[in-house]
Amino acid sequence: MRVLFDGLVFTSYAQMTLTTGMVEPPIPDVAFIGQENGLCGATVSGALFLITGTHTGWVPVRVSLWDEAPGLGEWEEVVEASLVPAGEAGFAGWADDPVVRFDLPAPSYRARWNARGMDVGHAQSNADAEHPAPDSYELMLWPAPHSADAILRRTAAQAAYWHDEGFTRR
Repeated sequence: MRVLFDGLVFTSYAQMTLTTGMVEPPIPDVAFIGQENGLCGATVSGALFLITGTHTGWVPVRVSLWDEAPGLGEWEEVVEASLVPAGEAGFAGWADDPVVRFDLPAPSYRARWNARGMDVGHAQSNADAEHPAPDSYELMLWPAPHSADAILRRTAAQAAYWHDEGFTRR
């Protein structure tokens, strides 16, 4: 396992993205079409649209690259989707320059978006130096053939909202 980034990322509207190559960040209503999960939109080839509990502010995020699927660990929310990269990857907060860039040389990856504290992050709404975000996230990537997205663990009311009522799925 290789940690590509471990730090704070600025989110607004509870959104982050991973894009590859020249792919633009996806529009939320397009990113989740046909998916089961509402936290990691992967409908747009070469991009991921990621949801947080905190609405606006600095949120702890880790991005890691694995050789094979890692264990689920103690994360409260766990969702997966497939990613077919179109070149170098950039992980970014909402409407911001990437906080980290890295290569994804395999033809296809599995992306796991893990979360903890989504409900308290949503309740706090904003995070700054005086009021750190109570939620945290990890994006895990590993080479894998393309497969349908999945909800592996679902506990928070905020996650349930995004899974059940969030962005358009049709």
